[in-house]
Amino acid sequence: MIPSFKNVLYASIALRVALILYSEWHDARSIVKYTDVDYRVFTDAARFILQPSAANRARGPILNQLALGDPYARDTYRYTPLLALILTPNIFLHPSFGKYVFAACDILNGLIIYNVLVNHILTTDPEQEKTDSTLIAKMKTQATLYTAIHLLNPMVFSISTRGSSESLLLAFVLLTLHALLNDRWTIAAIFLGLSTHWKIYPVIYGVSSVCLIGSLSSHSKHKSGDLTGWLKMVVNLRTVSFALVSAGTFLLLGGICYAIWGYPFLYESYLYHLHRLDHRHNFSPYFYPTYLSYPSLDTQSAPPTASPSAWNTMLESPLTSFFPQLILSLGTGLLSSYTKADLPFSWFVQTCCFVIFNKVCTSQYFLWYLLFLPFLLPNLRMSRVKAFACIGVWIGVQASWLSEAYKLEFLGQDVFLSLWYRSLVYVIGNCWVLVTMMLSYKAVVE
Repeated sequence: MIPSFKNVLYASIALRVALILYSEWHDARSIVKYTDVDYRVFTDAARFILQPSAANRARGPILNQLALGDPYARDTYRYTPLLALILTPNIFLHPSFGKYVFAACDILNGLIIYNVLVNHILTTDPEQEKTDSTLIAKMKTQATLYTAIHLLNPMVFSISTRGSSESLLLAFVLLTLHALLNDRWTIAAIFLGLSTHWKIYPVIYGVSSVCLIGSLSSHSKHKSGDLTGWLKMVVNLRTVSFALVSAGTFLLLGGICYAIWGYPFLYESYLYHLHRLDHRHNFSPYFYPTYLSYPSLDTQSAPPTASPSAWNTMLESPLTSFFPQLILSLGTGLLSSYTKADLPFSWFVQTCCFVIFNKVCTSQYFLWYLLFLPFLLPNLRMSRVKAFACIGVWIGVQASWLSEAYKLEFLGQDVFLSLWYRSLVYVIGNCWVLVTMMLSYKAVVE
């Protein structure tokens, strides 16, 4: 028997509180910490904000007279300063304050997922379901089951209780989706701008959002036809207003942060990621070519080399990796089904393309697309064999990569090449799972 949604919610809250309390006990007694190293970076950045000094002051061109420190004085802090501001109670209230914030965002995400499932995904005949108590009970039971898949996912609750901020970003993304599905275009645009300020990748959702809004406007009669008809559908007062509000929110938040913290904010939050060269091993196959071409620290003893050709320069450029990633993630948004109920599926496909082909990929990035899984499951039509095959391939390619990465990270073995092979297998395996899910998805007819 499936428990009620209220009981699932209570269990999820208790689990997260218990893990946070355990993390405090474990970290005080073990060399290997439960808390993610990023959480320490967040806390240090918050401390720098609260404790300005002559060498640590906000360096904005307009508001640098504020008595605020610079969070970017902390090496490797490459996030919006708003995150450090939110976590300042870590310094004066409790060191685990941020973990409770992230855990609370997990619970908020569960509430939004349940609401969207009940009101938009599982609903077939709203008028009948208002009077049919059996249908209502069945729908709520299904919604509880699908929401529990997210709330009780070990990857979800372990990442938030270890101190990763992904759940906060995912809350903004879900609030954007919720507003879109309820025809609250302005609120959706504000949350999309906020999400993109927090991390740049949600900008890809703007394409499918604009297509949806355009299809629901008075120009929806142009939905089928030539390119001119499609442009008339996409470019109208609603879509232009949505784009302007979203971009305006992003620019306003960025402008305020730049006015206070100056160029360090602009560089660390955005520009750094454009030319980022991460030679450390991660799931992305890009890590190995980056490792081989990474600049030598001992430049004086390095032998002189010929100037690279334009072709080699283009291939070695960090910007080159963005082309396949953006073409796929934006293109799938343009080709998506222009219906509300299918919008989560469109975002799922877009996010998968973005993560799979990103030049840096870690386990935390998987949460970006796993977030939409509860919305997809009701409309996936695949056999049990195929379902278990998808799960097995998705887990198997990660396990294969992690087993080889262990030899490199902990045993010090030179397995870079074989690890790169497994990164290629990871991409191929994830692409197969994605294509299988796309072929098995039954679009909702509205």
